[in-house]
Amino acid sequence: MRIKHHVKTAYVGLKTNKARTALTILGIVIGVTAIIAVMSLGRGAQNLILREIQGMGSKTIMIMPGRQPEGPSDFDQTLGDSLRDRDIEAIKSRENVPHLGSIMPMLQGGDSGTYGNETYRLTIYGATDLITKIFDLETSQGAFFTDEDVKNKSDVIVIGSKVKEELFGQTEALGKKIRIKGRNFRVVGILPKKGQVSLFNFDKATFIPYTTAQQYVYGVKYYHAIIAEADSDTTIEQTVHDIERTLRDAHGITDPKKDDFFVQTQEDLSERVSTITNILTFFLIAVAAISLLVGGIGIMNIMLVSVTERTREIGLRKALGATEKNIMSQFIIESVILTSVGGIVGILLGAIFSFLVSYAIQRYGGIAWQFEFPISAVMLGLGVSGTIGLAFGLYPARKAAIKNPIDALRYE
Repeated sequence: MRIKHHVKTAYVGLKTNKARTALTILGIVIGVTAIIAVMSLGRGAQNLILREIQGMGSKTIMIMPGRQPEGPSDFDQTLGDSLRDRDIEAIKSRENVPHLGSIMPMLQGGDSGTYGNETYRLTIYGATDLITKIFDLETSQGAFFTDEDVKNKSDVIVIGSKVKEELFGQTEALGKKIRIKGRNFRVVGILPKKGQVSLFNFDKATFIPYTTAQQYVYGVKYYHAIIAEADSDTTIEQTVHDIERTLRDAHGITDPKKDDFFVQTQEDLSERVSTITNILTFFLIAVAAISLLVGGIGIMNIMLVSVTERTREIGLRKALGATEKNIMSQFIIESVILTSVGGIVGILLGAIFSFLVSYAIQRYGGIAWQFEFPISAVMLGLGVSGTIGLAFGLYPARKAAIKNPIDALRYE
């Protein structure tokens, strides 16, 4: 009953000055809204990236040249030329990698493609038809190039739906030729609209035999990546170990710290992405928390003003038998009510804002972004706002509680 009375008294005290109460709550609302939005959108971004990575088969293993980057500044370390034909042959050997399912060298880059008067910047991948299995690709028109095309270094190309639209419009594209670096590539297949899968946007992509890409487009004798598959989900770890050992033997490397390549599975990529997004989310939450701190200071300031304004009320209550504990409880409850209301409003606004942003990204950005609203965000919002109310309300409440009732009654 006493707690109910304290809450009622605190409510009446806050209600007497509605404008000041609303402005005081606003600082908490802004802070909690920012935290909820950051956590919700951060989780949505993380799930989107993880879904894209998992678009590749679970048995897929990526072998990249250079040393594994530890951060954005290390990206240039992945642009090496350490992966060559001898590495493909060594990995193919059953003696070296007994659980290898399949393997495909890959090159990637960009160049302009021209048809008639139309020119479009192409993303060009040199690969084999194995890429259709790894990324679950099917042509809507024509067919993918064959192993025979790879062996013969044929000038054939498979194009994405966006490339077809930009270069050919509504006209037929099959059998037509796209000019790239002075060579004419005959369109043998067109992919349906597929969008982003893993790290690749197949609508804007084109595919040619990797042998053709090596000799006529990029003019190199190495590979930008090698994609392998284990023969089952249970042998992925062993296959990665065998590939690493085989490449070290082929490159004469005895110290793993001096590897001129690195191997990644889908699980590795997922863990790395989760770590990065979690760090970014934590950083943004820390920035948003500054506004909560400012809001807490504002609440303490307002509560101190309230204590001064209600000095006679405090004296009267003490004269009628209220204890220091009763006075402290009243002002602490007022502070917690302020921050809790701000927290609830902030959670609602944060959820609405996150939903609208997610909807806009999905609707107008053409990205398969899903709205995420983690329960942990709600708990954090309520917990932080309540804690701030308690922490910043203690000093004003204590100041009110220790007032001398006689002096308080004399206060003008």
